[in-house]
Amino acid sequence: MNKYTLRRQLKAARNAFTPAERRKAARASLRLALRHGLLLRSQRIGFYLPQGGEFDVHPLLNQALWMHRECYLPVLPRRGRVMQFGRVGRNTRMAPNRFGIPEPIDAKPLRARQLDLLLMPLVGFDTEGNRLGMGGGFYDATLAFMRHRRVWRKPRLVGVAYECQRVDALPHEPWDIPLDAVLTERQLYRFNSSSK
Repeated sequence: MNKYTLRRQLKAARNAFTPAERRKAARASLRLALRHGLLLRSQRIGFYLPQGGEFDVHPLLNQALWMHRECYLPVLPRRGRVMQFGRVGRNTRMAPNRFGIPEPIDAKPLRARQLDLLLMPLVGFDTEGNRLGMGGGFYDATLAFMRHRRVWRKPRLVGVAYECQRVDALPHEPWDIPLDAVLTERQLYRFNSSSK
């Protein structure tokens, strides 16, 4: 199955969740994240604001803030696709980007390589840690530097998705960066690179 067809089917599956089911899944994923210590070993953590049916990470973000972690959200560039990450907190000023997604107004945003952990939205994932995104290429461009690393991998990449977004195998390209793990409402899947 090609990426276009997969994207359409998997987006339809995640969009079928009711608001109550989304809230329940978000709470379940937080319990799993805490049980597995996902937020414990990281000081600088990248999050995202869910759009168009993406898994809601607000409970994870609130928990990380309560744990006094530095929390960041993507900031799109004026041109190109390499994102930076602006810090968020209780009094952070936000402004919509060119897609209408709120992002923090941060005078000194970080580059992805400065984060310890990056929680990423996705449309689909497979048993090898391959990720199917929305197709814009922002995360691919932002994380391109990781293709040249052999031993030290930072940030750890964790996709966040509903269980219904898991497939046996995804088509992938040589430039795709595999995930270290995926957190769903039912399980934390760890892949080869996450044994560090």
